[in-house]
Amino acid sequence: MQMCIAEVVRRHRKNTRLSQEAFADLIGMHRTQYSFVERGKRDFRLSTLARIADGLEEPIWTILREAEELPPITEDRPVE
Repeated sequence: MQMCIAEVVRRHRKNTRLSQEAFADLIGMHRTQYSFVERGKRDFRLSTLARIADGLEEPIWTILREAEELPPITEDRPVE
C-alpha cells in the first residue's frame, strides 16, 4: 500500500508542475525526506500524509482511495 500511496502522491505533485524540491519547500519538509516518501522508501506518519495532502489541496481520503484502487506494485506492474 505504501508504494501505491507514493505513486498517487507523485502523480498529484507532478500535476502541480512543481519539482520535488519546490513542493517539499511548500509543505515545510526537507527535500530528501519528501523524496523518500514519494519513492516509497520510508514509512511515514498519517500526519505527514495530511501535510502532503494539504499541499496538494486534496483531501487525504482522495489519496488513500486512489492508492487503494491501484493494482499492487509488482515486477509486472512497476511504479510509474
